[in-house]
Amino acid sequence: MADYLVIVESPAKAKTIERYLGKKYKVKASMGHIRDLPKSQMGVDVEKEFDPKYITIRGKGPVLKDLKTAAKKVKQVFLAADPDREGEAIAWHLAHSLDIDEKSKCRVVFNEITKDAIKESFKHPRHIDMDLVDAQQARRILDRLVGYNISPLLWKKVKKGLSAGRVQSVAVRLILDREREIQNFTPEEYWSIVADFKKGKESFPGNFYGINGEKQKLSSKDDVDKILNRLDGDSFTVQKVNKRERRRNPAPPFTTSSLQQEAARKLNFRAKKTMMIAQQLYEGIDLGKKEGTVGLITYMRTDSTRISNTAQDEAAKYVEQKYGKEFKAVYQKKKDSERSQDAHEAIRPTSTLRTPSSMKSVLSRDQLRLYKLIWERFLASQMAPAVLDTVTAHLINNDVEFRATGSQIKFKGFMEVYVEGKDDDKEEENKLLPPLEEGSKVKASKIDPNQHFTQPPPRYTEARLVKTLEELGIGRPSTYAPTLDTIQRRGYVALDNRRFVPTELGEIVIEILLEYFPEIIDAEFTANMENDLDSIEEGKTEWVNIIDGFYKGFEKRLDKAEKEMEKVEIKDEPAGEDCEKCGHEMVYKMGRYGKFLACSNFPDCRNTKPILKDIGVKCPNCKEGNIVERKSKKRRVFYGCDRYPECDFLSWDKPISRPCPKCQSLLVEKKRKKGTQVQCVNCDYKEEAQQ
Repeated sequence: MADYLVIVESPAKAKTIERYLGKKYKVKASMGHIRDLPKSQMGVDVEKEFDPKYITIRGKGPVLKDLKTAAKKVKQVFLAADPDREGEAIAWHLAHSLDIDEKSKCRVVFNEITKDAIKESFKHPRHIDMDLVDAQQARRILDRLVGYNISPLLWKKVKKGLSAGRVQSVAVRLILDREREIQNFTPEEYWSIVADFKKGKESFPGNFYGINGEKQKLSSKDDVDKILNRLDGDSFTVQKVNKRERRRNPAPPFTTSSLQQEAARKLNFRAKKTMMIAQQLYEGIDLGKKEGTVGLITYMRTDSTRISNTAQDEAAKYVEQKYGKEFKAVYQKKKDSERSQDAHEAIRPTSTLRTPSSMKSVLSRDQLRLYKLIWERFLASQMAPAVLDTVTAHLINNDVEFRATGSQIKFKGFMEVYVEGKDDDKEEENKLLPPLEEGSKVKASKIDPNQHFTQPPPRYTEARLVKTLEELGIGRPSTYAPTLDTIQRRGYVALDNRRFVPTELGEIVIEILLEYFPEIIDAEFTANMENDLDSIEEGKTEWVNIIDGFYKGFEKRLDKAEKEMEKVEIKDEPAGEDCEKCGHEMVYKMGRYGKFLACSNFPDCRNTKPILKDIGVKCPNCKEGNIVERKSKKRRVFYGCDRYPECDFLSWDKPISRPCPKCQSLLVEKKRKKGTQVQCVNCDYKEEAQQ
């Protein structure tokens, strides 16, 4: 018979923790929250200081009954939910349901599921932190007041099934604002001049800089022609050579936000997938008979970059043994975000000695890829800076100055293990210029002017949107992935080539919120509310005061919207074709992923079709149909014949209209990390795609 009962959130953790603690402990799982606000009603009494009405979640009755039975048979119950606000609230709800004194030392927290960490945490139990609980309650009640008041309004005035959450609405507005920036963007012409210089047998590129040492913009072909006409032959004098040594520091270990961003850049993982796999790595992987199930990474919902001394020491020894003493450097902790939930650690491997190669046999492909990313990022953060030699040469011809730059890695340092990804895919230069002496001559073998146009700001990828939300102080580590998932499920945004675009429905909802509830979609207001929630957590503010301050203004806006908001009718737009099943007119409808074609005779006729985009290429298979852009069930773009199913031509790569000059077969665009390449599907012909 066990003396102690330990309650965790997940059954995956329970067996592992029970094995670490021994026979005196019985470990059971609550399966997350066991109490919450009711789904069928508001559940918040605004007349009684926003008193929440909690009920046992439907389906959790048997779980709660089992926990109550187990609790009666032991001397003490320990509540070991996750180490964040949500986990603290789960522990508090359990304490209420099981009649445990919240002021008793019943709460145990740990940042990693390893034997040493678990045993150490049970030496220091504490009482439930009501400031953390109140912060979570305040967020839950705030979101309930917003969602359960605005959503029914949207159902009545726009369309059933809509919702308006605080963080999700700001995210949709950011995407919509960016789309409008792109639509209103006016390209500006500019030019560059690139020269190929030769020094003996070696060649190197240089770019036009200016005249008489002053930088000059090239806005038109006339500007370019003036520069080219000014040049006196192809001989340039090396006026000056600047050499310097530059140090590049490693990126800090992962936080939730930076992990989601880097997994998107390097692994093409969606935020939801990243968090799901990270949860598996945290809760534990079976490493075989010798070790059993062990958590491979620390807790994955954190905005701290702190690293424990134990982890630093282990990494330092590993680096010295594997790479040499010169590669070792103690990671200097950056100042944690002012919004950090508590003194969590960064996301790191629970042991540096568990290398990705040693975990290959026990992890799935995606688990291994994410673990490798976390392991390498952490190890690199504990290594010495990289040292680069950079050279800039100033090349002069009749007062016209070109500049050539080069760099070379002198000491790889942390770059031996890992280099942080970038949204623009620009890679570190690693090419030195040939030896150039001041006063010497070089020849320009070719001088090319190039016309360019400024580009609009890019649409948000998941990584960019998470980064922006974090920079604006909106949301918290636990909210990023569900927020991105929700705005897509509601049909407010869609993904086009892994970038967010707003749907018409999303635009309508944001316009309504902007008119009647501007604070809900105001980034600064939402960020300030997050700061208020932090002040509750820190014990500086009463949660009721924060909710009351918000609700007074919100209630007035709600009354105004109820009276003044007109019903928005989303009219079906005629598609200009008839239904092939019943002959009625086809119309454009709004769906979860944007527009689609449907019969106007619905519900008598339920015929629907996707809207196909003709790319202007004849089908190479049947020679009769046209190639159209389609989307798979997983929303991946592919190309097929519009005569399907009569013609089954299919290509994941985009066909282009001209044939292969070598064999006359189909040419397609192949996407590569460094750009797009045109390839023949039949022979070895390749060319760089024109941008």
